[in-house]
Amino acid sequence: MSTGFVCHEKYMWHDTGSAGMFLPAVGHIQPFEHVESPESKRRIRNLMEVTTLIDNLVLIKPRKATHEEILRYHTADYITRLEAMSTERGGDAGMSTPFAAGGFDIALLSAGGVLAAAEAIVDGKVDNAYALVRPPGHHAEADIGKGFCLLANAVLAIKHVQITRGVGRVAVVDYDVHHGNGTEQAFYENSEVLTISIHQDNCFPPDSGAIQDVGRDRGEGYNINVPLPPGSGREAYRAVFERVVRPAVRAFTPDLIVVPSGFDAGGFDPLGRMMLSSQSYRDITAEMKNLAVELCGGRLLFTHEGGYAPVHVPFCANAVIEELCGLKPIAEDPFVDFLEGMGGHQLYPHQENIINEAAQLAANIEK
Repeated sequence: MSTGFVCHEKYMWHDTGSAGMFLPAVGHIQPFEHVESPESKRRIRNLMEVTTLIDNLVLIKPRKATHEEILRYHTADYITRLEAMSTERGGDAGMSTPFAAGGFDIALLSAGGVLAAAEAIVDGKVDNAYALVRPPGHHAEADIGKGFCLLANAVLAIKHVQITRGVGRVAVVDYDVHHGNGTEQAFYENSEVLTISIHQDNCFPPDSGAIQDVGRDRGEGYNINVPLPPGSGREAYRAVFERVVRPAVRAFTPDLIVVPSGFDAGGFDPLGRMMLSSQSYRDITAEMKNLAVELCGGRLLFTHEGGYAPVHVPFCANAVIEELCGLKPIAEDPFVDFLEGMGGHQLYPHQENIINEAAQLAANIEK
């Protein structure tokens, strides 16, 4: 089984400036590196080279997405605003989405990298792929950037292969700790795309990702939110994939599976309060890979989103990519025993209540 890989040094040049975590460094906030810095992404690529994991991958060259491609979702006014800010000094695309001059061009290359990966999968050049892109995309809405995301990378890739490659149904399984609001918005009235978001309850965006938000009109029943309580660990996520994701995706029978891949549910992340280790991400990837092989010829696309613990994130990402390749662990994760040994990984009743409610939504999906 061949695994494609997209990355480009220009992604690391996306400049989010200085900040206090994610807030502007004003008032009494002393300037520091913005939490969405290139460090964790560059270290993923570095670890892949040091362990020789990258030698097992098919390298896919990214390209810039065209205006026609991004206008399939984003509004013309929003793109005009991004271009104007990018040409000058940069600015903020919306809610906590700063970028420097030239940032729009890098966002086009990020979106285009995901498009190129999707094309390679659908065209049969690779079986699956991981797009290590930056800036991320799953929070970007049609007319505004949010949560460090300028363009909706996964949304644009899905629309692209549906329009240009005749792909029918697509299932999206987003395990980033924050709600995939942009993907939800794009397909909320669409029965051809199943959107599942597994996230920390009411973390970001505010008041987004409620379990009651199930889609509208033709899309009713095809949007499943699983807002897990803070502190959820291995067994809660395992139950979500066994009771919600597996039956929902099987019932939906997609032609392609897309996974917005954020590692901010990891136990060391500063912006999330979950407990996952690299082993949990490896297990999740195995689940998604098995579903893809069973349902859609193995066609599976992972696109990089969040994850803000630079030392831990590379081990999570490498575990995912190793599993996509069918490889045994190449480099031992020095953090896995610590995280797996922490208390609280069992499935608690308040977590199970949410999972059971989401499982009922999965059971209602029409085949």
